[in-house]
Amino acid sequence: MTEPLNPVEVETQIRSLASRLAAGIPIVAKALGEYKTALRTYELEEAKAYMRHSGPAHEKKYAAVIAAVDFREVSDDAEVVWRHADRTARAVESELSAFQSLYKGLVAMYGATR
Repeated sequence: MTEPLNPVEVETQIRSLASRLAAGIPIVAKALGEYKTALRTYELEEAKAYMRHSGPAHEKKYAAVIAAVDFREVSDDAEVVWRHADRTARAVESELSAFQSLYKGLVAMYGATR
């Protein structure tokens, strides 16, 4: 069994989680920016390949997909990085919320704040 938490320990954890969340904002923003840039590049390269190919529309589409596959891989990899950063930030937000709720209960139990 774990020892009971006191308000000071919970406050420390809240500060730590808030700091982690603040530090993660530029990481998520950078990952999203890189994903959006990679996605735009992929879509542009696919469109260029489509326009370059001569033939029926369905053939042009498949030729464009094949020609832009490397750009698609870069875009997909960037999306994975962004989604991981975003999910990590959301997990920290949830943990912070849980500790804030716990703190409210502890304050009520102890009857005062520091």
